[in-house]
Amino acid sequence: MELTEAWFQAVIDREVEGVELVALDDAGSRRRRIIRLYVDHPAGVDHGVCAHVSAAVGQALDELAAVDTTYVLEVSSPGLDRPLRKRSHFEAQVGKKVYVKTRLPVEGSKVWQGVLLEAGADEIVVTESGREARIPLEDIVSAHLIYEFK
Repeated sequence: MELTEAWFQAVIDREVEGVELVALDDAGSRRRRIIRLYVDHPAGVDHGVCAHVSAAVGQALDELAAVDTTYVLEVSSPGLDRPLRKRSHFEAQVGKKVYVKTRLPVEGSKVWQGVLLEAGADEIVVTESGREARIPLEDIVSAHLIYEFK
């Protein structure tokens, strides 16, 4: 069985109201797998939310015997430099500073660190040092919010 973001989100939806799976990181080795879930909630993410998600997902993984080795399940908030992976993530961060890395160069650069001006259906617009780039969502390798302390 393939453990996808959709599978984890379905388990979370059944057990914990209002929690969104922001990102899934599946790492580790054949001997010890590490499954990291980064979750968000409109009221914020605290220890109680993480514990509830961890219990629900852990039980579902164990019941289905979905992981064929020893695993560690980690659940946390996405943090200040939250990953941006879905269109809705970008839409929520318009006007903020972001880091975006692309597969191929866009306007001569694979890395953009600037203000997110727009988030459309198929692309985002980032401005950096007076330059503007229209970056197709499908070409983004990784992106995250750059938190600015004031």
